[in-house]
Amino acid sequence: MSAEIIISVKDLEKHFNAGAVHALNGVSVDIEKSEVLVVIGPSGSGKSTFLRCLNLLERPTGGSVVFEGTDITAPRVNINLYRRRMGMVFQHFNLFPHMTVLKNLTLGPTELLKKSQAEADKKAMQLLERVGLSDRADAYPSQLSGGQKQRIAIVRALCMEPDVMLFDEPTSALDPEMVGEVLDVMKELAKVGMTMVVVTHEMGFAREVADRVLFMDEGVIVEQGTPEEIFDHPQSERLQSFLSKVL
Repeated sequence: MSAEIIISVKDLEKHFNAGAVHALNGVSVDIEKSEVLVVIGPSGSGKSTFLRCLNLLERPTGGSVVFEGTDITAPRVNINLYRRRMGMVFQHFNLFPHMTVLKNLTLGPTELLKKSQAEADKKAMQLLERVGLSDRADAYPSQLSGGQKQRIAIVRALCMEPDVMLFDEPTSALDPEMVGEVLDVMKELAKVGMTMVVVTHEMGFAREVADRVLFMDEGVIVEQGTPEEIFDHPQSERLQSFLSKVL
């Protein structure tokens, strides 16, 4: 039985500055349901641009992104409907500072999914319990540590009941001692079968949690494989050079 493809990327191109900068050069990859795909590579390699093209936060210059059977790069597609099914977690938490944690979490479900406040509150509290922050529901973002804010940002995405979670370097803005608590939440998501695409510099996380690792450089996928293949048996000189600097 073949695995279900949830996102299919074909010949993805992204140019900036009127074509002077080619951030992505013909990237093609299929992402399976429940797969944890981790994208690594040097700064400026196109990793974050690739991730942001998956939900059209960056509109590709060329190529296609087929999400759950629909080409979301096609004209007249209501991208907002599809974005609701793709949770996105950024480096910076983007929480509303004037709202409590609970209000931050329930705004999307009540406004966009038309859930009742009681239903949204119940779901949010269950998820806060899962990440060990149920006691912070009435706190404001300014009262939280960086690690707590990022866990809340993950919960906020989960409250929208997405089919895929996209993580753009979710730990890079955190103090080192807070990184672990965020990665632990992501590991739990992987265990319950959430489809995840993670751009990260955390090689330990990539080795432990990824089903597949993509190594990108200069806007292309240079190499991909299991964590063992990528980290223990790198084939290309470029990947070998990169790993020698980060491991």
